[in-house]
Amino acid sequence: MIQDAQTNFLYLADSLNQKKYLLFLERFENVLRENSIHYEFLKGTRDIWAVDYMPVQLQKDKFFQFKYDPDYLKYKKYENTKSDGNTISESIDIKSSKSDIVLDGGNVVRSTNKVIMTDKVFTENPNILEKQLILDLKNLFEVDKIVFIPVEKSDFIGHADGMVRFINEDKVFINRYSVKDRKFDRALKDCLCNAELDWVEIPYNPCKNETDLSAKGIYINYLQMKDLIIMPIFGLIEDDEAFAIVKENFKDHTIISVNCNEIAEEGGVLNCISWNIYKGQD
Repeated sequence: MIQDAQTNFLYLADSLNQKKYLLFLERFENVLRENSIHYEFLKGTRDIWAVDYMPVQLQKDKFFQFKYDPDYLKYKKYENTKSDGNTISESIDIKSSKSDIVLDGGNVVRSTNKVIMTDKVFTENPNILEKQLILDLKNLFEVDKIVFIPVEKSDFIGHADGMVRFINEDKVFINRYSVKDRKFDRALKDCLCNAELDWVEIPYNPCKNETDLSAKGIYINYLQMKDLIIMPIFGLIEDDEAFAIVKENFKDHTIISVNCNEIAEEGGVLNCISWNIYKGQD
């Protein structure tokens, strides 16, 4: 499976070109240009996010499109914010195999031979037996192991990319959940132990956010491409510690930060707004 560190081309939703996000977009595009990251905007998007409805890349010319039908967009006020990943993919000449399994791209955290996702995938696919769903996911992703982790109670979106990220095949970053919920912290670590994964804790400070939707204080939702990691920061006391921990664990990467408060208030950060793929040699 293509890993984030192998990707070299970035797509962003054209919905980011709205007045309230322009200062963030200016900062972000400056970082992309300064680091020679090639990028384009997806046309016809209905929200600022990108990873959730676009296909998963398995190999250079092999993509897989899951069914994008999240429960958190079924409320009437969100019905006009659901982007059509199939149509958008076709507009940029991406051909994908299709699946009826309901799964958001933000709930797919991948390494070479493992995928981590929250157990929300089971509730989103009630008509598929759990054993069959696990087998189907392993076959579709072409991996040996799918690791299922619990959903944090206050997170109604239920995506893994705000909870855990791979450092290497055997080690992951996780949020420092003990500052908020020790019981959940233990449950998450138990799942990782059972999957024989080690972890490094990274600062986590959503405690003062005005709403459960806000992603302010979630550093783990960074963008990783080639030998570059772009980290979200928020003007919090934890910014420097989070940056230092990522830098220590990715010594072969350039680590750059960008203030993401504008998009964090909408419920996501850098991995959420990104669809990064491998397009072959630059």
